Amino acid sequence: MDDDVSVSAGGNAADRAERLTRSMRDQSFPNLKPRDSATLILVDGSGEVPKVLLGRRHERHRFLPGKFVFPGGRIEPADRLIGAGVALHDAHARKLMQRVRRPSLAKAAAFALAAVRETYEETGIMLGVPAATPLHVPPGPWEAFAKAGIAPDLSAIHFIARAITPPRRPLRFDSRFFTADVAAIARRDDGFVGADKELVELVWLPITQARALDMPGITAVVLEELQDRIAAGMRHDHPVPLYRMLHKRFVREVL
Repeated sequence: MDDDVSVSAGGNAADRAERLTRSMRDQSFPNLKPRDSATLILVDGSGEVPKVLLGRRHERHRFLPGKFVFPGGRIEPADRLIGAGVALHDAHARKLMQRVRRPSLAKAAAFALAAVRETYEETGIMLGVPAATPLHVPPGPWEAFAKAGIAPDLSAIHFIARAITPPRRPLRFDSRFFTADVAAIARRDDGFVGADKELVELVWLPITQARALDMPGITAVVLEELQDRIAAGMRHDHPVPLYRMLHKRFVREVL
């Protein structure tokens, strides 16, 4: 496989949406409202080809058992109560506020904060900067940030894609995908990955090789979107795609 990150192996945008359509499974379940979720792709750009971090989910999980995914999960109420050490870039905040109910800067930040929190919960990797003042956080996973004196740094995070699970699937998510460079890592804690954890292993792979893993279709497509963004110099104004189903086919729209 070609390691040149300037070449997207997934073809054009229409091809990506069509591949998602072909990968669709049973849509005979009761329809559910999608839950807001957030995912973070960590990138190590120190080598010739950037590497990305993926985790393999436990085989006993109901959702995507045994698949390789990026750390992520649902937005929690506490994510709206945490102040970031450094704010989200305006370009990303504007895109995050599109097509949402009651858009606000706080809601946009909460999406990115959820990705930071979920990354710590699943991998023990904490992103942020030293807190200028003591953090006051609600009980729960954010207490680890307060204890470590680390405030989330949202300026290091790029919003790169959004995808909505099609109707009549057993679980539905309105997922925001973010990326950040490993330089944003402030701390790594052990004991978060293993045989009895949500993720049983973590792997760092060149972005062009990662797609060979057993992963959901949308994960592979977002890797291609990330590859395009890296090739374009990680510009804040780079288009952010929204993948959703319309008339029984996936479409790729731009936010």
